[in-house]
Amino acid sequence: MSDTYSDRGSNDLSATKSNRPVGTTPQTGAPRNSQPKPGEPVLIGDKMTGGYGTGADILHACTVAVDKGQIAVIVGPNGAGKSTAMKAVFGMLNVREGAVRLRGEEITHLKPQERVAKGMAFVPQTSNVFTSMSVEENLEMGAFLRRDDIRKTMDQVYDLFPILRDKRRQAAGELSGGQRQQVAVGRALMTQPQVLMLDEPTAGVSPIVMDELFDRIIEVARTGISILMVEQNARQALEIADRGYVLVQGANAFTGTGKELLANPDVRRSFLGG
Repeated sequence: MSDTYSDRGSNDLSATKSNRPVGTTPQTGAPRNSQPKPGEPVLIGDKMTGGYGTGADILHACTVAVDKGQIAVIVGPNGAGKSTAMKAVFGMLNVREGAVRLRGEEITHLKPQERVAKGMAFVPQTSNVFTSMSVEENLEMGAFLRRDDIRKTMDQVYDLFPILRDKRRQAAGELSGGQRQQVAVGRALMTQPQVLMLDEPTAGVSPIVMDELFDRIIEVARTGISILMVEQNARQALEIADRGYVLVQGANAFTGTGKELLANPDVRRSFLGG
């Protein structure tokens, strides 16, 4: 595993400045209408209770949040509500109690596409690329809301994932699982988000590819983008996390820095294999 990981966690609070002017929309450069209150995270799902449609609640007063330029990881056993919490934050299910705020603005009732326009990007675990389109066409699709020149952003994505530049004319469906994940993340970055949400980004990939993806995720966070991530590989994810949330049955069981959770004997025994 990369030595880069040893510098993550509660000690890594720095982030380099984005090329986009601070406090502007990713599409137009227009001023943002809101900023987080002092001490409030860039994005927070605050005490969320809810579920799908009219069904039973899956989340129970669940809170997840991420600060600017940091990595927050949601872990827990199967069926704990990890992906449900992510989807609730992105507006894909009903939040019956609690609230979702982005830069201090209440967005609980906004549709997912409206949240994208405000600076959020979401990469689902599966079906996250257009398989019949080329790599470059997939990236272009990620910039569908933008009206400015996207070439600089595309070059930045290719610098982050060099293999995609080599395969830019190849159909995404012909790529390996790890390369598809790179396309999916790259397409999300084409929106120039302030918050990038990743649902199980390393699912089904080899340990070598997992390490590479985590390295790239760290690089993205260092540009000032906030990352909220659900991950089944809990130990590895907590090693790069500034903040970690352990969910059990849709509720917060443990919260702390990645290092604190890795050192917690109850977390290690119950969720990390000792």
